[in-house]
Amino acid sequence: MTTLDRAPRPPVGSRRRGGARIPLGLLLPAVLGLAFLILPLAGLLARTPWSTLPQRLAEPGVLTALRLSLVTATLATLLCLVLGVPLAWLLARVEFPGRRLVRALVTVPLVLPPVVGGVALLLVFGRRGLLGGWLDQTFGITLPFTTAGVVLAEAFVAMPFLVIAVEGALRGADHRYEEAAATLGAGRWTTFTHVTVPLVAPGLAAGAVLCWARALGEFGATITFAGNFPGRTQTMPLAVYLALETDVQAAVVLSLILLVVSVAILAALRDRWITSP
Repeated sequence: MTTLDRAPRPPVGSRRRGGARIPLGLLLPAVLGLAFLILPLAGLLARTPWSTLPQRLAEPGVLTALRLSLVTATLATLLCLVLGVPLAWLLARVEFPGRRLVRALVTVPLVLPPVVGGVALLLVFGRRGLLGGWLDQTFGITLPFTTAGVVLAEAFVAMPFLVIAVEGALRGADHRYEEAAATLGAGRWTTFTHVTVPLVAPGLAAGAVLCWARALGEFGATITFAGNFPGRTQTMPLAVYLALETDVQAAVVLSLILLVVSVAILAALRDRWITSP
């Protein structure tokens, strides 16, 4: 074998980036796909009434919908954290029969039409639902068409984002730290709160932010289960839908707010999804 045969070859990726030609059959669809995703956003920015934007943002209806959206999305995220983190830990660390089925059921809201989710919530938590009738008769609690119903609907559709992110972080965490803590006498709860949670903190934060963003943009389950009552259940997406029928420019302004929030979320999570070359 000669010296040239023993010489290391350059990485495949570097050769591709160095002198490979981009096939026209791939470049054209890629450019069209990028344009298809960007043009609607550019159209939204182009149609935004910038001259009257401050006045429109200060309108009582806009501020009320924005405030309600922020509050309900935050409460829904807290609910998802309380219920979703233990569920993610169970799926990641405990072997039990039917775990694959449970994981599949957890991800169902990701693909389930939100309106169907709202109908399902009505059948369970409505006054004649499986649990709603008991809650109404025993405690006088009514969830449909209330602000609490908005929180419940948003948590239903957003929790899978948190569970998937935290479960992935738990699976990638080093178990030796937890074993070392147990060896030193730490209890299970102490190990979980002082070792496990700090280990998966980046994944937990990313999951919580995605959960919050999904809750903020929820529409179908909310309007089906909680209705569209200004000041009580009318969140930003519902306000956009209503404004389209009366004031298109108001709908554009509300959509712009949601777009800015979405871009801010993606910018905050860029290190989670984009790896440097």
